[in-house]
Amino acid sequence: MFTLEVPFASPAYDETVRLRDDILRKPLGLSFTAEDLALEFDSIHLACYDNHWNLMACLVMVWKGEDLKMRQVAVGEAFQRRGIGQFLVAESERVALEYGALKLVLNARETAVPFYQKLAYSTDGDRFEEVGIPHFKMYKKLS
Repeated sequence: MFTLEVPFASPAYDETVRLRDDILRKPLGLSFTAEDLALEFDSIHLACYDNHWNLMACLVMVWKGEDLKMRQVAVGEAFQRRGIGQFLVAESERVALEYGALKLVLNARETAVPFYQKLAYSTDGDRFEEVGIPHFKMYKKLS
């Protein structure tokens, strides 16, 4: 298993968009618009592959001041509950440090809060609604 930073608008990026759409958007009755994707041109796109180059998981990071915001974390259904999400988050922390970020922030779906807490992320503030489902702001200081 390995991760790569994939370039915006590349075939690998398009594959991550399909995975994010299948896992995160379609179940909520949503889909990406061209405008949504155009806003990702300056984001960091990480993809996690198995040794046969099958995409297993992906995420996006975007600068928010001096912090990087992790978003759109998606693990393919066939790869869930196998430690791949944990591996990808650890890789995102490593990449964030390489870019000079000192903190990763994210909006976690309420159901994902225990996953991030296991990885030493802390909640910040009260529950809120995003895309029609409950979320919490979370963060982790990097070292």
